[in-house]
Amino acid sequence: FKNFESFLKSYDFPVLFKNTVFNNVLFIFFGILAAVITALLLYEVTSRFRTKIFQTIMILPHFVSWVLVSFLVYIFLAPDTGLLNNLLVKVGIGAVDWYNIPQFWPIILTIVSIWKHFGMDSVVYYAALMGIDDSILEAADIDGASKLQKTWHIVLPTIRPLVIMLTVLKIGNIFRGDFGLYYNVTRNVGALYDTTDVFDTYIFRMTREQGNFPMASASGLMQSVVGFIMVVITNKLSKKIDPNSGIF
Repeated sequence: FKNFESFLKSYDFPVLFKNTVFNNVLFIFFGILAAVITALLLYEVTSRFRTKIFQTIMILPHFVSWVLVSFLVYIFLAPDTGLLNNLLVKVGIGAVDWYNIPQFWPIILTIVSIWKHFGMDSVVYYAALMGIDDSILEAADIDGASKLQKTWHIVLPTIRPLVIMLTVLKIGNIFRGDFGLYYNVTRNVGALYDTTDVFDTYIFRMTREQGNFPMASASGLMQSVVGFIMVVITNKLSKKIDPNSGIF
């Protein structure tokens, strides 16, 4: 219990809490938004061949390791030779030392996370959209419904339970950070810890660099307990919105 008390009273806890929760909220909101919009766009593609091509291209990043992704990001953001800095120099803005300015990294990590995961999530939503009865859409066309009205009143309600279910599961992991994302993409640069240090990278440093296994165990257990509580609370709230949307 002293380990829990020491961890909660430490200087690191507020920073870890803010970074983990804030970044995960960005990932969840913009990730789901991107996946749903992509699924809706795929649903409008009439050619199955083109749909399969688009899906294959979008889900490929999901299978790319974070180590390789970190090199791809570094190609864009390298201080001297990065593609983005070269572009900024050409337009007269000047190079930016991205790996020493922590304020930019919540946005950068959100973009990278969405790029890696939205394709796989969109396939799940697209599969749900394929279950829509065509006769309902035909009836809406006969009644003079516009494309926007059909999307809002027919298409989106079809995937709403699935969106809620996946959101509940993602919120259950809101106190967990993707170690590969935070450790490899940021290259574990200490100057970025103010916005990129999360519970998982903290646990790694406590065990490997400092050998503080009790503190690491306390923070890891707290993650699991809080995650379970968040799943239960979110599931109850979702069932109040839609009784059929809960996962249990």
